[in-house]
Amino acid sequence: MEIPYYHVDSFSHVLFAGNPAGVCILPCPLTGRVLHQIAAENALSQTAFVTPQANGDFDLRWFTPKVEDDLCGHATLASAFVLSLRGHIAWPIRFHTRSGVLTVAREGDRYVMDFPAWLAEPCEPPAELLPALGIDAAQVMKARDYLVVVDQASAYVRSPPTFARWAD
Repeated sequence: MEIPYYHVDSFSHVLFAGNPAGVCILPCPLTGRVLHQIAAENALSQTAFVTPQANGDFDLRWFTPKVEDDLCGHATLASAFVLSLRGHIAWPIRFHTRSGVLTVAREGDRYVMDFPAWLAEPCEPPAELLPALGIDAAQVMKARDYLVVVDQASAYVRSPPTFARWAD
């Protein structure tokens, strides 16, 4: 099976700048295992997999070299750009994703994304969150992800976070 592949640097008009993403245009859905293997071989922070639907919309999935992501802005933007390069003319584009339907419109040579907004609410943090960040106390909120609110940036900068405690 032939899979067209594009390397796009989002958020930049300069080569080798911006935020790189791979974009694969799939003729039909593939298993998550295969998509993960392709993304691992691409070795970019994100590889987007775009599959056309019969109604003109698209399915969109994002993979890092390690996991499938729920949401990725720069790879979504890259996907819309690639579809434009391939002659797509119906705007806005509707992407069906794990995070719901996302749209990208064109305004001249600009692409405008509409992403979901999750309201953050105060919560009790997981026991290891603040110690991993080197923080003794802070307000913690949860939307899709945790948000940690500190009074001053210096409270966070004192000691670098120990992300290895959260790694696979």
